[in-house]
Amino acid sequence: MRAVVCEGAGGIEVLTVGEIPDPTPAVDEVVIDVVAAGVNRADLLQRQGSYPPPPGAPGTIGLEVSGTIAEVGSEVEGWSVGDECCALLAGGGYAEKVVVPAPQVMPIPDGLDLVSAAALPEVVATVWSNVFMTAHLKDGETLLVHGGASGIGTMAIQLGVAHGARVLTTVGSVDKMEFCARLGADVAINYKEAEWASVVKEATAGAGADVILDIIGAKYLTDNVKSLAYDGRLVVIGMQGGVKGELDLGRLMSRRAQIMAAGLRPRSVADKGRIIADVVGHVWPLIAEKKVRPIIHTTFPLAEVASAHQTLEDSTQLGKVLLTT
Repeated sequence: MRAVVCEGAGGIEVLTVGEIPDPTPAVDEVVIDVVAAGVNRADLLQRQGSYPPPPGAPGTIGLEVSGTIAEVGSEVEGWSVGDECCALLAGGGYAEKVVVPAPQVMPIPDGLDLVSAAALPEVVATVWSNVFMTAHLKDGETLLVHGGASGIGTMAIQLGVAHGARVLTTVGSVDKMEFCARLGADVAINYKEAEWASVVKEATAGAGADVILDIIGAKYLTDNVKSLAYDGRLVVIGMQGGVKGELDLGRLMSRRAQIMAAGLRPRSVADKGRIIADVVGHVWPLIAEKKVRPIIHTTFPLAEVASAHQTLEDSTQLGKVLLTT
């Protein structure tokens, strides 16, 4: 089958399309004929050599796909050859076929086309597991989303609004501010033009945010802690701004606040399956009711994978970038 392979680690020039063996399912796995695959910032890190796949995962890149079931393992129930689906992967999505544990496979939400469904698994599982299953965002609380125009950010804004939260977000341009406002963000902050922590303080009358979803890491740690409300919860899911920062424990204790950090890819199949089941039960109805939708910036054919990665590196996208086979 055709798949994206990396000739070593490095820039977009290492990405090529080649031939690799077709995957074979284990008894508890399915093979999917891939129609589309999501492109994520973690994919860029893997290409650069700094985010290797977990043990047992395919060595090729790609964390989410949509397509049709091509083969079913002997112990798999509930799926048949020809079923349309989307799936969360530990790797291997940039290919014509991929093998995936059955608990990580999801039906296509009602009313959504098959290509667009590839934009869902990674971002929805990440946002739902962290903002709702871990940080327990509640109706009436304030959610601060960093990187609001990204795939993660656009989904977090919509899910926050759908659950009755007041949503604040940081972005890097006026166009992105306006876009996030159209998605329902109450306050959009251009971090290149304003000190975002000061704006958060003013916008919340000094109360701060109840939940902060952070993709930056160390660079934002001090201001994130300053921006937490009493009993606030900071969830760190990315380290674009570094891995080591200084933590004001006094501030954290005085606010009775919590800091949590979580990754999705290294989790067990059972843990991912639990998240997936929760997502299908809680988020899929919102998509069917058109209260939430995947935001797709553009699609590229598999052969133009380098252009897809460059788009994410330039941070010009509004929402998700997809590859089609």
